[in-house]
Amino acid sequence: MNGQDTLVNETLLQMKYARVVGLLAERLQISQPKALEMFYNSETYTNLNNRANHLHNMSDAFWVDEVMLELNNAESTKR
Repeated sequence: MNGQDTLVNETLLQMKYARVVGLLAERLQISQPKALEMFYNSETYTNLNNRANHLHNMSDAFWVDEVMLELNNAESTKR
């Protein structure tokens, strides 16, 4: 893969992150900065950022659902 392809792929991935954060903020009715913090600190983000598993090809809605599941599981373990 050449440098330009890598840049394009990185740009597309960053655009996906932005869409996921926007959807997460909307779903949780929180600010985008708070959603960004939650997303970047999630295991879901770690999985999405690992391009070797090709999970970045999943839809934005899928990733929002994954973050929501992660948050719900974390809340359940606190109880």
